[in-house]
Amino acid sequence: MWLQSCAGIGYLFGSISPVIKSSLSYNQRQVARLGVAKDLGDSVGFLAGSLCEVLPLWAALLVGAVQNLVGYGWVWLVVTGRVPTLPLWAMCILIFVGTNGETYFNTVALVSCVQNFPKSRGPVVGILKGFAGLGGAILTQIYAVIHSPDHASLIFMVAVGPAMVVIALMFLVRPVKGHKQVRPTDGVCFTYIYSVCILLAAYLMGVMLVEDLVDLNHTVITVFTVILFILLLIPIVIPVSLSFLIDPRPPEEEALLPEPQKQEPGGLQRESSELIFSELEDEKPKEVDLLPASERQKRIAQLQARLFQAAADGAVRVKRRRGPHRGEDFTLMQALIKADFWLMFFSLLLGSGSGLTVIDNLGQMSQSLGYDNTHIFVSMISIWNFLGRIGGGYFSELIVRDYAYPRPVAMAVAQFIMAIGHIFFAMGWPGAMYIGTLLIGLGYGAHWAIVPAAASELFGLKKFGALYNFLTMANPAGSLVFSGLIASSIYDREAEKQAHQHHSQQQNWVSIFSGMFGVDEPLKCEGAVCFFLTSVIMSGFCIIAVVLSMILVYRTKIVYAHLYGKSSSTRLT
Repeated sequence: MWLQSCAGIGYLFGSISPVIKSSLSYNQRQVARLGVAKDLGDSVGFLAGSLCEVLPLWAALLVGAVQNLVGYGWVWLVVTGRVPTLPLWAMCILIFVGTNGETYFNTVALVSCVQNFPKSRGPVVGILKGFAGLGGAILTQIYAVIHSPDHASLIFMVAVGPAMVVIALMFLVRPVKGHKQVRPTDGVCFTYIYSVCILLAAYLMGVMLVEDLVDLNHTVITVFTVILFILLLIPIVIPVSLSFLIDPRPPEEEALLPEPQKQEPGGLQRESSELIFSELEDEKPKEVDLLPASERQKRIAQLQARLFQAAADGAVRVKRRRGPHRGEDFTLMQALIKADFWLMFFSLLLGSGSGLTVIDNLGQMSQSLGYDNTHIFVSMISIWNFLGRIGGGYFSELIVRDYAYPRPVAMAVAQFIMAIGHIFFAMGWPGAMYIGTLLIGLGYGAHWAIVPAAASELFGLKKFGALYNFLTMANPAGSLVFSGLIASSIYDREAEKQAHQHHSQQQNWVSIFSGMFGVDEPLKCEGAVCFFLTSVIMSGFCIIAVVLSMILVYRTKIVYAHLYGKSSSTRLT
């Protein structure tokens, strides 16, 4: 959680871009290119996923810390004039390298924790991704205490602060054989963590609003930040209490999850068992999946015994199945030829891409509807994004734990909620911005708690880093198409229409004057019509994403019944 609190570097770009623009005399188009480099660095995690498979996790964290320090540290040196000014392409590379460091923090935190808590993947992923979303707000509050008149010091803090925290924690964040650490108190502990997360989100929301509306002195801001640190440190109560205050667990609570089995040289029976599985899927009646867990396992065992006997007698020729089955460990290349993986990818692309389009254009959307304080909606959607990640992990875990139902159904629900949110934006009713921000923030955030957990369940934990970082590419891909092409084109077209409708002689003189002096006045659009068509299209994309998610649910029912059906009936009470 502390590591992920430093993974919100990308969310601070809006705060550091003005000082870069003024110091280096950039125009808005050049700043936008830096923003694209930031988005790519935030999402391209192939190298992080690959290094996490071959290096110790502490080494991967060290690489990320060095990238963060070198990338943003060099930007700070350029902005403050301590080194020669670099061309724009070089600055884009530095921004990319610095922001790419957080992909290592994300990957290591997720890879280690889904292995440490394999029976609580939903809550763990939701909490971790939630703290990544709050990272920007936390770093912003810390910067408020520094109270430096030099705004470039924020870049220095972004370069040095996360690197220091990561280096301090890099030997602690690691897999610790989680299959032996399932405790009856896990439910209570996660409830405690959820409470802290909700309190932290509410506190940050209140502090941001107070600091924005009231002119506070430095002492009050310092007190606010001290309380923030206390809230961040409170979760340490759990490991301390479990280590020193609770009696050792009874032996029967140890091996709730099996040890990974190693392939033995003479493992002919195991290979036969794997080969018979594909035949079993073909021969098994569909009504078997509808039976209770105990009866289903009994029927499957009987059918498997008959198939083994038939295979031994030569009556059945067992088909050799290539590659792992769903629920086992896949490599990235093995996953890329599976329809389930691409269903998840495109569902994520449509759902999260439409949400990111709203986040990227929230300022213009609020301005077009007549709101002056656009930053309030930016802060609100950040908090709803955080709560969506927390809630998505919690409720998707209830679905798989209590009903053994596929986790992607929670993603379908989140996408349907987003479709409704886009409709509110399209209509532009009074107060629609608040409701739309709430629904889009919750739905968008839920994706990033549900998808990593579902990917680890369907495609295994061994290569989870590479799988997760490939899936994250759906986010910038969706934003590039939806925001960069669709939303911007429709906005400019509507703005041009309004400019023609309000055409007058005075505007002609202004246009001539602007042309003489090279002033390119950007077109502005007003009213719900500016984003009406865009929001309707985004809503349609979310409905398509719901359909893709439900197809994935239908295809993976058997997998989740196998993963959670038996364990749910024998779970400790």
